[in-house]
Amino acid sequence: MSGNKRRMLLSLLATATVVTGLAAAPAEAAVPATIPLEITNNSGRADPVYVYNLGTLLSTGQQGWADENGAFHAWPAGGNPPAPAPDASIPGPANGQSKTIRIPQFSGRVYFSYGQKLVFKLTTGGLVQPAVQNPSDPNRDILFNWSEYTLNGSGLWLNSTQVDMFSAPYAVGIRPASGATKTTGHLKPGGYNGFYSSLRGQAGGWGNLVQTRKDGTVLRALAPGHGIEAGGLPASVLNDYVDRVWAKYANSTLTVTPFADQPGTKYFGRVSGSVMNFTNTSGAVVTSFQKPDSDSVFGCYKLLDAPNDLVRGPISRTLCAGYNRATLLANPNQPDTSAANFYQDAVSNQYAKKIHERMADGRAYAFAFDDVGNHESLVNDGNPQQGYLTLDPFN
Repeated sequence: MSGNKRRMLLSLLATATVVTGLAAAPAEAAVPATIPLEITNNSGRADPVYVYNLGTLLSTGQQGWADENGAFHAWPAGGNPPAPAPDASIPGPANGQSKTIRIPQFSGRVYFSYGQKLVFKLTTGGLVQPAVQNPSDPNRDILFNWSEYTLNGSGLWLNSTQVDMFSAPYAVGIRPASGATKTTGHLKPGGYNGFYSSLRGQAGGWGNLVQTRKDGTVLRALAPGHGIEAGGLPASVLNDYVDRVWAKYANSTLTVTPFADQPGTKYFGRVSGSVMNFTNTSGAVVTSFQKPDSDSVFGCYKLLDAPNDLVRGPISRTLCAGYNRATLLANPNQPDTSAANFYQDAVSNQYAKKIHERMADGRAYAFAFDDVGNHESLVNDGNPQQGYLTLDPFN
């Protein structure tokens, strides 16, 4: 995904998998080919808004975009160097207004930008996504954000995400066939400005994650892995915590029970030299991890790779959450799913901590496996009648 290492909770735009590793729930009723998505602009901004619905059409595996009526358009062939993509923008609602578009059965993203259209290009390998940790990215000075979703025969999964960056505030919702509308993603009053103030006040380079335009307009805060890539956050920022974890489990055992519904499935981790070996209940080594660097922790990849299997992936997800939330030292039984125990060590993912502190419901996707323990900002329903995307105030 355009060199930004796509450390997201989704296998978006390249596969037809269900979002965030979620198992699809049985369909309660036939899900239509498209459903309405109401976009409401409560931003307080006068800038024009542009909306994009990009993704993989699940019925065919083709990548492309959908227009406001939900009709699918496949991307044309790309080039080398990358060629401009067709203009897939949809005029969004003005401040104080709403607009309804239709979303098809996609695994994809709904982008929205303020003031300017986004720049998308196509390579021979497909769509180039914005990668604003790169100072030469054409979208670097555009204020934008995106939501992620999968709509398939089993329902709708719709989330807000900060895995790559914290930027223009928004919330998502679903109206089911019965029951109350489900929503998530709203910040507390003052949460937007409070997040940036807190991040800038955090010692150790965390304030360098904030990106602004030349006129001083705050655009976003990069996720810490991208901050390391861009040179703003020290690559050693989590080393002290990782070193302490490594020392602890050289002399004691870390127990991982990765499946809440399978309490008998346990793996036992012990450090031996440069690796942490995990054994099963029979004592056989099932997987091993090299000592992770900070970027591996933030991105839940590289030395903490999480394949889509039933052993290494689930263990890695658990470790990733434990390192980011700094629960591995205090609790040898993982995952620790109590939010009260998260980020208590000064050496932890301060970006994620500050986002969660400012969410109205405490939920966020501040790193790739923030869904461990169900702390993610996700709504889902097997019989969705309508989705919602609300552009929130910048305060």
